[in-house]
Amino acid sequence: MSLITPDIEAVLNTGDRLVHLVTLARDGRPTATIVWSGVEDGEVVFAHLGEHQKVKNIRNDGRVVLSVVTGGKNAHGLDHYLVVEGTARITEGGAPELLQQLAQRYVGPGVKFPPMDNPPAGFITRVTPTKIGGIGPWAAH
Repeated sequence: MSLITPDIEAVLNTGDRLVHLVTLARDGRPTATIVWSGVEDGEVVFAHLGEHQKVKNIRNDGRVVLSVVTGGKNAHGLDHYLVVEGTARITEGGAPELLQQLAQRYVGPGVKFPPMDNPPAGFITRVTPTKIGGIGPWAAH
């Protein structure tokens, strides 16, 4: 059973909120980047055209953390945010199709993305959540 509730799916699968992805480098250093997110079959997904450092890091150590500011504030004025801890895996291929789908939300309807002919097959990262946190309706999970 997935930890992704309808509230969490709404944050990660709608709108244009950028997701911070933290991976671990070979020497154990955390590294952060920003990705476009989606949800498929109870997992968080994002795509990469090239074998960037985040792809190499995940191949080496699948432990990741995702965070995203979600809108709204609590009684103390803190922004609501979602944190997803999980285990990531890389699959080859399918990146242009997923990026095209996500670009409709992040860039705008009708946009062509990637903006090139014959993009590389790339990689898709799939994150299976192991723990959910943050401030918002998901905080009790």
